[in-house]
Amino acid sequence: MELGLVGLGKMGGNMRERIRRAGHTVHGYDRNPDVADVHSLQELVGRLSDPRVVWVMVPAGEPTQSTIDELAGLLEPGDVVVDGGNSRWTDDEKHAGELAEKGIGFVDCGVSGGVWGLENGYALMYGGDQEDVAKVRPIFDALKPEGDFGSVHAGKVGAGHFAKMVHNGIEYAMMQAYAEGWELLEKVDSVTDVREVFRSWQEGTVIRSWLLDLAVDALDEDEHLDGLRGYAQDSGEGRWTVEAAIDHAVPLPAITASLFARFASRQEDSPQMKMIAALRNQFGGHAVEKK
Repeated sequence: MELGLVGLGKMGGNMRERIRRAGHTVHGYDRNPDVADVHSLQELVGRLSDPRVVWVMVPAGEPTQSTIDELAGLLEPGDVVVDGGNSRWTDDEKHAGELAEKGIGFVDCGVSGGVWGLENGYALMYGGDQEDVAKVRPIFDALKPEGDFGSVHAGKVGAGHFAKMVHNGIEYAMMQAYAEGWELLEKVDSVTDVREVFRSWQEGTVIRSWLLDLAVDALDEDEHLDGLRGYAQDSGEGRWTVEAAIDHAVPLPAITASLFARFASRQEDSPQMKMIAALRNQFGGHAVEKK
């Protein structure tokens, strides 16, 4: 099938390549002309056959809103817009309503996989009407990992981004646990090779995980993380997770504490946050601050 893809950054560019490898045609638009296939949204829409599917991979908030606004004036009834960025789930209902007035479908899709998604596939969580989801299904199948899992129709509009938000909240807490354990091991004199302790956990233990593998990779690059400043940014989804928990009276002590720990990293050079920063760089290519 044909797909219009808006936003060709670290995620979008690799997604374009994976979709093409699956045999589909992708027309990509980006503000950077060096990576774009077309040079305007109008040109992108003009290249697509009915029913058109346009996947948006731009930052949440105003960039996503302005892109959807422009597409609303270019697309026709029966077409579908997919928001694959990290939009807040509450925005999805607004976007779906605006597009529905013109007969245009809307699907929200949480995408996980970071810089490794091109080779490993992307975990996909999407929300929307069955009819709209069906029009995007070949692209979901191209992006997902091989096998029976890694892709889910989570529910109605907003469900995809809500599921991805909770995923990221869990990710915050898991990274924090590894970081705290690493700092404690580094602190005591009796443990003389913390990196190899972490490596030993990769097989046969109940805490083995991809995040643990990435932690070992980071320690192989810088055994004591001396080259990193103990500062870790947050994407916003951790905050939204905690806010949703408050709204629904659901206790999230571990996720909430991990979010607050990131805030603490901005007040001092926290050893734990060196590990958080290293992990975010490993799985998502997120920037780190060097000393």
